[in-house]
Amino acid sequence: MEFDLAQTDALLSTTRAVRKRLDLEREVPDEVLLECLQLAVQAPTGSNRQGWRWMVVRDAEKKEALADMYRRVGGDYLAEAAKTAEAGTQTERVMDSANYLAQNLSKVPVMVIPLIIGRVDDANTNSAAALFGSIIPAMWSFQLALRSRGLGSCYTTLHLGAEAEAAELLGIPDHMSQAGLLPVAYTVGTDFKAAKRAPVEEITYLDTYKNPIR
Repeated sequence: MEFDLAQTDALLSTTRAVRKRLDLEREVPDEVLLECLQLAVQAPTGSNRQGWRWMVVRDAEKKEALADMYRRVGGDYLAEAAKTAEAGTQTERVMDSANYLAQNLSKVPVMVIPLIIGRVDDANTNSAAALFGSIIPAMWSFQLALRSRGLGSCYTTLHLGAEAEAAELLGIPDHMSQAGLLPVAYTVGTDFKAAKRAPVEEITYLDTYKNPIR
């Protein structure tokens, strides 16, 4: 199988965290969501357990309740960070868009909450990495699939500060962990660009942290 590297690289480098450019008016059909989720579950999982589950939220009252939890946990922080970020910087743009999303979260056509069977009940790094490492790759595949179809999303975690409350609202059983919340919508335009990042040679090391790869 040969891939079109230009298209593949463009998909990987322009799948952005979309907040302000989510189309809050256009409906997202179930068949599009399911198509993207079918691709998402091709991602690898620990021991091939495939413990992922997906909660799709469309109900207006439940979306509003989740958005309220989101703002209650992190709304003040986002608003303050947006006001105090240095003008004209990438940080200012990110915090401004994050604050915008917090204020408009309930308006997104659909929320998707990725779930994974299991709980992390202690500070065991291996346990946490294994659990969430079995759902986060699928979440990213889902976001890539959305991007390729003209939709966008943003990986958010603030509502997890009220995870138990969200679980009660949505009837999520105690043995399941929520891994985040993905607002999903078509995007206003599709002309996303690669982000400015540090040269990878500056953040990559060979054999020891003191030895840059170049």
